[in-house]
Amino acid sequence: MQPESLTRVLAGSLVLLGVVLTALVSRWWVLLAAFAGANLVVSALTGFCPRTLLLTKIGWLNPSASLRRGGRR
Repeated sequence: MQPESLTRVLAGSLVLLGVVLTALVSRWWVLLAAFAGANLVVSALTGFCPRTLLLTKIGWLNPSASLRRGGRR
């Protein structure tokens, strides 16, 4: 999976999880969705994404894949 696609899947999952938990458990879970959205904005503006560092360290991403831009190889 491409790093950009993985980012979208993880961010979308966090937002949906936050919305569901807000509806079912506590309104404070909306902060999870807000955090995911804020991280996406910061990542788009600065190019730095902590998710890439974490997923590279645990082996889910190839280090060269996180540096690659543009199309597929």
